[in-house]
Amino acid sequence: MNDTDKNRIIELIKAGEKLPKEYIYKLFADEEDVFLFWNGRKEDITNIALPFHSIEHIDEPRKEKDKAQTSMFETDFRGRQLKGWTNKLIWGDNKLILSSLANGPMREEIEKEGGLKLIYIDPPFAVGSDFGFEIEIGGETAEKRQSIIEEIAYRDTWGKGISSYLTMMYERLKLMHKLLAEDGSIYVHCDWRVSYYLRLMLDDIFGIDNFRNEIIWFYPGRERISENKFQSKHDTIYYFGKSSKSKLNAVTKKWDKEERVKMLRRKIHKDEYGKEWFWETRGQANGIEPYKKYLDEYVDKGGALNDVWDDIQFLRGNHPERVGYETQKPEELLERIIKASSNKGDLIADFFCGSGTTAAAAEKLSRKWITTDLGRFSVHTARKRLIGVQRELQESGKDFRAFELLNLGKYERQFFMDDLTNGKRKAKEDLYVDLILEAYKAKRIDNHATLHGSKAGRFVNVGPLDVPVTQSLLMDIFEECRTKLYTQVDVLGFEFEMGLTPQFIQELKEKGVSVALKYIPKDVFDKRAVEKGQVKFFDVAYLNTREKIKDKSITIELTDFVTHYTQDDIEELQQSMRAGSKVVIEDGQIFKLEKDKNGIITRTVLTKDWFDWVDYWAIDFDYLSRKEIIKTKNEDGSVEEKWTGNYLFENEWQSFRTKKNPSIDFTSVAHQYKAAGKYKVMVKVVDILGIDTSKIIEVNIE
Repeated sequence: MNDTDKNRIIELIKAGEKLPKEYIYKLFADEEDVFLFWNGRKEDITNIALPFHSIEHIDEPRKEKDKAQTSMFETDFRGRQLKGWTNKLIWGDNKLILSSLANGPMREEIEKEGGLKLIYIDPPFAVGSDFGFEIEIGGETAEKRQSIIEEIAYRDTWGKGISSYLTMMYERLKLMHKLLAEDGSIYVHCDWRVSYYLRLMLDDIFGIDNFRNEIIWFYPGRERISENKFQSKHDTIYYFGKSSKSKLNAVTKKWDKEERVKMLRRKIHKDEYGKEWFWETRGQANGIEPYKKYLDEYVDKGGALNDVWDDIQFLRGNHPERVGYETQKPEELLERIIKASSNKGDLIADFFCGSGTTAAAAEKLSRKWITTDLGRFSVHTARKRLIGVQRELQESGKDFRAFELLNLGKYERQFFMDDLTNGKRKAKEDLYVDLILEAYKAKRIDNHATLHGSKAGRFVNVGPLDVPVTQSLLMDIFEECRTKLYTQVDVLGFEFEMGLTPQFIQELKEKGVSVALKYIPKDVFDKRAVEKGQVKFFDVAYLNTREKIKDKSITIELTDFVTHYTQDDIEELQQSMRAGSKVVIEDGQIFKLEKDKNGIITRTVLTKDWFDWVDYWAIDFDYLSRKEIIKTKNEDGSVEEKWTGNYLFENEWQSFRTKKNPSIDFTSVAHQYKAAGKYKVMVKVVDILGIDTSKIIEVNIE
């Protein structure tokens, strides 16, 4: 850059004018022939290390009566894995997850397993909403729209068009590069909408010398004639190595028998047993005599695999693998990638989990795995699918690993608030309370110990940002209300202490204070949604059970489930909808609204019974048996372990609906306790919207 260029740039900056693109290139290009630049590109990446919060530990019990223990893992008396790597299903923003994996204590665990050998990702392609999903109920289809926090993620991805998509992907791919082992590989699945952008970005991050293949996944079937273009029939999968150390295992392409016979152009014979064979004549030029070659051996061996994969079909709507997830990919596709770029016992990852195909294929192929997603429905779908894989492997006598469901929980919210307020504690607390009260449409009040606002004659407590609302906090609120002669209070929280039962709330009401518990939706962090009044708080759901205890064993029956989840405003919809029908969700009910041409509206309740809401439920028969321990990294690099005060939910029994089998058991198997005593049993219900509700039951085993 010469002095004329420099002076011109200074003049333009002083005048507040935009720099021509050729000057931008000159400022940032260094010695590169081509510089990849877009509006919003940043070289810095997130380097935060947040601790992971354990939600659930899932290990289908391996030990059964009168059966020998065959597992390769050290287990307890119930057959649950005690040591070794536990697979990770993580719910949250994959940017923060990747940063925490790369910079936090879990990095050491990953390195102990030999490092992360393979990453496969199938990121969004700009195909509409990334987080909404459909629910089949009463013969109708209801749409569960993405939450505002999921909409924020979608807007961050596509809000400014391709530049915001590139910014989102660039930081995540750089974090993946940082996390990947030196001999590791990455496969990035995309289609025509973003493939050319991602190729340039991968060249930039991984280096063009580490490019291995542009794989074309051509899917047979689904033939259509288009009026203005040729039919789109393939996806692109970019394969890069981290370095020259990454290796590829020998993989072959399966041959279709009939097609292969045509290609052979050989006469097929049969021996006395009916086995087909042909004369192999290759090599005659070198003096090798023709010899018999059996057709099955020839076909089964397969052929060298090239970069066009045309032998793997996409999943049709009725395919048995289908789990009700729109962008689901076939396991056969992931099996090929996993076999090609990893070995048994290797650790692999997928940071755009979807329906959990990568983890399911990895488990079946004896690989360890990490998989993550921001979508609640995605994580819940993957949880059910992976339990199904555990059951399948257990039934066939094969080994499988436990997996744990993790998130960044309160730490993710702390990071958001710290980032918003530059870490100033008092400012953070005030901003947080004001933010929630504004979203709840309540007025701020002063000079109260536990109460922050008021709304329509009710007082409001904004629960803490970084811990669940506890029973002791509710008692403090109750005491202040009783002292000041207040009779009604709403308690808002992101999380509520396990075991806050309806009975306890009823006791407070009988003593003179009516307490309503309401979830704070993550939507409150979207200022646009708050300003438009779109944020909806809803009451905590609750469940009831019946316990049967006999001879140191217990059976749990789920007897009721009540939710007040609200997504739509029926009155508003009735005014605005045209003739036709619409399925809506309001106050724990799913309705079908129908409006005829005369404006007459009829409502049909689709959730006719409480159990229509239950998609999954699980039990930990001894909830206090395992403390939740988190690991944090100190400034000196040392790792500190501490108890959070909570316990880990050990998923010992579960029943859930699947696409193949929509029925569900509402009575558990009998659980046998080894010793008499008092135990706390936790029951967890996940409803058809993917929302968790829990209850703790105290039992006395004599």
